[in-house]
Amino acid sequence: MKVLTDNLSTYWHGFLGTLELTVISGVLALLLGVLMAGFRVSPVRPLRAFGTGWVTVLRNTPLTLLFFVVVLGLPRFEIVLPFFTFAVLALGCYTSAFVCEALRSGINTVPAGQGEAARSLGMSFGQTLGVVVMPQAYRSVVAPIGSVMIALAKNSAIAGSFSVTELLGTYRTLNELGYSIIWTFVWIAVGYLVITLAISALFNLLERRVAASR
Repeated sequence: MKVLTDNLSTYWHGFLGTLELTVISGVLALLLGVLMAGFRVSPVRPLRAFGTGWVTVLRNTPLTLLFFVVVLGLPRFEIVLPFFTFAVLALGCYTSAFVCEALRSGINTVPAGQGEAARSLGMSFGQTLGVVVMPQAYRSVVAPIGSVMIALAKNSAIAGSFSVTELLGTYRTLNELGYSIIWTFVWIAVGYLVITLAISALFNLLERRVAASR
């Protein structure tokens, strides 16, 4: 307990850093995931190809390698951003591929007749997807997307290796101060547990609300 009480400020800043990374990257991942899911089921071939390429590349690229590409590659094109922003881009883009596939699996559960009926009423593809298909697909993808967000929270630990303040990175400071590495990691694990349990509770609530609305 002493390692926590003596270094509460250090832990708190790391906890807030991980929480901020998770929330902002999660929003970016959801936005990109929805967009890419729309691309993947689009009748426009170039959009389908782009969406497929996005998912294939990101799902099969190690997240650490993606961090190196973003942090070291973008500055070569004179794109210089804070390390936190680079971390958000890497985490958000990487996670969006998994969000996209979760959404696409949900879209595939919607009967084809729903889309055909919408088009027969004169709706465009975008209107059909946004008004008819996505709301129905949403019901079956709440739990999978919740799992993706939990994975995102844990993946944010990689950002600490790229000069971003986050929870796991606090162990270096505390180890240099001579504190027990075991108890240092115990309290780090507790911090991640708090975040992941909160995400799980949020998506369980959403899942129950969706179930009640059926």
